This record gives sequence, structure tokens and C-alpha cells, in this order.
Amino acid sequence: STLDPILLELIKIRVSQINGCAFCLNMHTEDARKMGESERRIYLLNAWSDTAIYSDKEKAALAFAESLTQISTNPVSDEEFEKMKALFTDREIVDLVVAINNINSWNRLNITLS
Repeated sequence: STLDPILLELIKIRVSQINGCAFCLNMHTEDARKMGESERRIYLLNAWSDTAIYSDKEKAALAFAESLTQISTNPVSDEEFEKMKALFTDREIVDLVVAINNINSWNRLNITLS
């Protein structure tokens, strides 16, 4: 992937919070810690839009992840996609879509089969 590994872990954690996948939350929280992510940023991830500890790029990616995860009720808006295009390359956007879809699939597998 062309993306920062810590950003990917933050996305995996946030999507797993939305979907309620305890297994994935545990695994990706631990992975983020091992990569050097702070406890504070992990703990505040559920309220990322209300804090200044995440960069504009991280906030855009987290909003995008939420929209893709909740696509039937909160689809990606044109404004949101334009913001993504201003902050990420086309390749990075594709990599984000794939990563977000992958964690959504893993969440659903784990929730269904556990």
C-alpha cells in the first residue's frame, strides 16, 4: 500500500468500532500500539472529529472510512470526495477504498462466525 501503516490501523480500528467487531478492535489496537501509536489517539478515535490531535489528512480518511462503512445511510458526498482528492493521490484513494472494504469484510466474517 502507498499509505502510512498507522493511518491504516486507525481506519481499521474506527471501522471496527462502527461495526462492533471486538476481535478486530483488539487486534488492530494492539497492532497500532506496536507501531508506536499513542494510547491517547487510540482512545479518542471514537470522537476523532471533535479533537485536534488528528491531522487534516487523517480526519479526511476517517470521515471517508465512516462514509464507506455506512454507505446506505451516509454515502460519500461530492464535497467529501473533493477533499479526499485534495489530500490524497488517486492511487492512495484506491488503496483507502480497498483497505476500508477489506476491514469491513473481516468485521462481518468475525462477527458472523464468532
